[in-house]
Amino acid sequence: MAKSMSLLWGSGSPPCWRVMITLEEKMLQGYKHKLLSFEKDEHKSQEVLEINPRGQLPTFKHGDNIVNESSAACLYLENQFKSQGTKLIPDTPAEQAVMYQRMMEGLTLTEKLNLVIYYEWFVPEEERHDSAVKRNKENLVAELKLWENYLQMVAAGSYLAGAFSLADVVVFPNIAYAFRFGLSVGRYPKLAKYYSLLKDRPSIKSSWPSHWMASPQGYDVLKDL
Repeated sequence: MAKSMSLLWGSGSPPCWRVMITLEEKMLQGYKHKLLSFEKDEHKSQEVLEINPRGQLPTFKHGDNIVNESSAACLYLENQFKSQGTKLIPDTPAEQAVMYQRMMEGLTLTEKLNLVIYYEWFVPEEERHDSAVKRNKENLVAELKLWENYLQMVAAGSYLAGAFSLADVVVFPNIAYAFRFGLSVGRYPKLAKYYSLLKDRPSIKSSWPSHWMASPQGYDVLKDL
């Protein structure tokens, strides 16, 4: 079944990581995959553009079906393989409501992280402003505090919506990314505890970004937040 699937991905990309975690959780190992380099602009290659005209990663195919948006791919895989592997959408409406809400909010967290971490990458030098950097950092701090509060409301040792779900699949790569880039464990203890809870989960450990293993120290872009 997994042999009819293919994934083009970039190491360390939270959207790519989400899809890879879902594939692991749904016991769909053995899919075809190819690691591409963002630094070499391989995500803009013809190979990618033929599947994803936006020139972004991941690109995911299941047979003739193409689903390139990472959250959509995760939902697709859960719906196609409901009875296989981990159940990633809870049964009750109350749990589903929390799961879908946190899942979609995870995309906002991705955006706000990227605006700080990759500001100089995204914005040409002549268009950069200190006021924008300050505003982006303030917006990210407010966002991180929201997630601290969300985790305050869940039971100790619990996940974002009770049992492990698509909310965690979408959000955890962002949290791992934040700590990779120097987020303070002391200032964000709930996020740090959540990170520790999930980092050794088999699906996450087996799909851990390959270049992070080679360079575990990370960066300090977020250390002062």
